[in-house]
Amino acid sequence: MIAAFAVAVGGGLGAALRFVVDRFVTSHRRGSLPLGTVLVNVVGSFGLGVVSGLGILLGPEWTLALGTGLFGGFTTFSTAMVDAVRLAREHRGGAAAAVVLGTLLWSLLAVAAGMTLAANWVS
Repeated sequence: MIAAFAVAVGGGLGAALRFVVDRFVTSHRRGSLPLGTVLVNVVGSFGLGVVSGLGILLGPEWTLALGTGLFGGFTTFSTAMVDAVRLAREHRGGAAAAVVLGTLLWSLLAVAAGMTLAANWVS
């Protein structure tokens, strides 16, 4: 029960942080590409990589609270895909492909970097 509460609190904090970051990026940048969504997914992937790499030090409760909760609430694959479909429907296939491929590639690299950083810190 405590683990579920920790995940819920982390998820709420992550979602609120995502909202703030996305609004900040959107308000400070002109253009129609959803860079705020891409940014939260990349940053969240890095954070999840670090948490995953430090899991043995953090313990299962903190790993759940931070990984599943905070970074699970912060990242939003589904919103990125909605953004891509919206762009495709606007006949902006290149932009849609850039969102999908960019989110996947940069997020994958960010997870790897986070896990590598954590592994180097642990050893």
